[in-house]
Amino acid sequence: MAGRIEDYALIGDMQTAALVCRDGTVDWLCLPRFDSHAIFAGLLGTEEHGFWRLGPAHASDAEPPTAARRTYRGDSLVLESEWDTPRGTVRVTDFMPPRDGAPQLIRIVEGVSGRVPMRSELRMRFSYGRVVPWVHKHEGRTVAVAGPDSVWFDTEAETYGEALTTYADFTVAPGDRIAFTISWEPSHKEPPALPEPEQSLTATEDFWRDWVEHCTYHGPYREAVVRSLITLKALTYAPTGGIVAAPTTSLPEEIGGVRNWDYRYTWLRDAAITLSSLLRTGYREEARAWREWLLRAVAGDPENLQIMYGIAGERELGEAELDWLPGYENSTPVRVGNGAAHQLQLDVYGEVTEALHLAHMTGLARNDYASVLQLKLIQYLEDHWNEPDEGIWEVRGPRRHFVHSKVMAWVAVDRTIKLIESGDADGPLERWKQLRDDIHRDVCEKGYDKERNTFTQSYGSRELDASLLLIPQMGFLPPDDKRVIGTIEAIQRELSTSDGFILRYPTDGDEEGVDGLPGDEGAFLACSFWMADDLAMIGRVDEARRLFEKLLSLRNDLGLLAEEWDPRLKRQVGNFPQAFSHVPLIDTALRLTASGAYGG
Repeated sequence: MAGRIEDYALIGDMQTAALVCRDGTVDWLCLPRFDSHAIFAGLLGTEEHGFWRLGPAHASDAEPPTAARRTYRGDSLVLESEWDTPRGTVRVTDFMPPRDGAPQLIRIVEGVSGRVPMRSELRMRFSYGRVVPWVHKHEGRTVAVAGPDSVWFDTEAETYGEALTTYADFTVAPGDRIAFTISWEPSHKEPPALPEPEQSLTATEDFWRDWVEHCTYHGPYREAVVRSLITLKALTYAPTGGIVAAPTTSLPEEIGGVRNWDYRYTWLRDAAITLSSLLRTGYREEARAWREWLLRAVAGDPENLQIMYGIAGERELGEAELDWLPGYENSTPVRVGNGAAHQLQLDVYGEVTEALHLAHMTGLARNDYASVLQLKLIQYLEDHWNEPDEGIWEVRGPRRHFVHSKVMAWVAVDRTIKLIESGDADGPLERWKQLRDDIHRDVCEKGYDKERNTFTQSYGSRELDASLLLIPQMGFLPPDDKRVIGTIEAIQRELSTSDGFILRYPTDGDEEGVDGLPGDEGAFLACSFWMADDLAMIGRVDEARRLFEKLLSLRNDLGLLAEEWDPRLKRQVGNFPQAFSHVPLIDTALRLTASGAYGG
């Protein structure tokens, strides 16, 4: 069985990523890209669906021992795990070097004390665990081949095959260092170059150290902020600048439930808010790369803006179910692709425009087509802002007039007016000022419940929605407006869990709710960070700091967060690690630091 979601560490090369469990098992790896088929899919199934375990030898009928300690080496994505055994202590260093040729996953075993018997178990299964590759020797190297893929396994340790698995049994003493590497290459090409593990380790550490030095945040939450920034960088597809929402698919929002989605794509919303955090912490090159990705993805067709694209800008992300995988802790279906790609979500126009506006305001070199795109987006919104849509949460029920969508349409128009007023674009200024006023009036008249003094999820509804917390953050209304304060307090009353975290919106258990799905979900971590932000904005800074630090305590031992927190099971749920959780962590840290609202 796979570990708990928070038991995993992330390693990656900014083109794909692997998840490593506390017991030294790699249970998830897609090659060569984030959205490629997995060669290790044990995370969503069993060991029969692929894994690579490297750790102290153990009896076949016993659970693999878990590491006594693990940490990232400094501010990097190099993972170190240490086991204390009756025979001594051993360290395993796992990393994926930033790619210069074939993608590689390198694991270096180091003896620390005593003499420790070790075992490597490598079971490659291509196509998400469905295909057993042909494993054979080629000029002294082990290679697994199936269809278009080949994976090369290199080590100085002696290996042998048994039960469709490649093993290595060996012993390490103090000072011993034994490396294991897998490299991917298209099966029709020549073998990849022999790995150089030690040189790659040095280069990988140097890369991350140099990258982190650009961070401009030096406040009291620097450790959490830097780890979140490294995670966001790891979720960036380096060749194009696209940013995946998470490196996994189908980790459930409810254990045993059906809310299982593929997040290995670039949501415009997630990428735009990621861009915002990167810009505000000194990372302008990533912002420039994402803007170029956006312009290529949208191309000349902004009228048909999708909410998400593939990491190279692909538009077709057809959704399918992998019925041979039993799912993470029997949470089915396992899905690949995402059918929400063609939903209408009007808020995306606001997020994209806000990101372009921020890039412009922070001095990113001007791109004329970015301004043209922004104007075209507003031209589309001018005709469509008053239509119902699926909203920020991608509901699979009927379209509604979601308040957050209208607020973000207002943001899009407002930021474009500012662009025109700055002299960097031309447009019908007075007409769009009137449009801005019309949207604002419409939201305040139709999306506000006067009796309860709160905005609501959609026009005419009584349900609340945590996305309403963004109203003051986007400047739609000032923080001291009684309607803003009333909405914050209503969400605290109606969408707060027993431990103070925030749900996205009400769900109805076995009945289909507003999102068209049965079942419930955990507290959405981004929404909980938004609440901390709002509390700080309305002057309740001590309460904001307490909530923020409580949220920080939910991170795993390596500082990573999934999408949600299950308040009943007290564990992380949803795809992991999740950009949409780490971005608001950074934003709230910046806000609290600016306000001086932090302890110690």
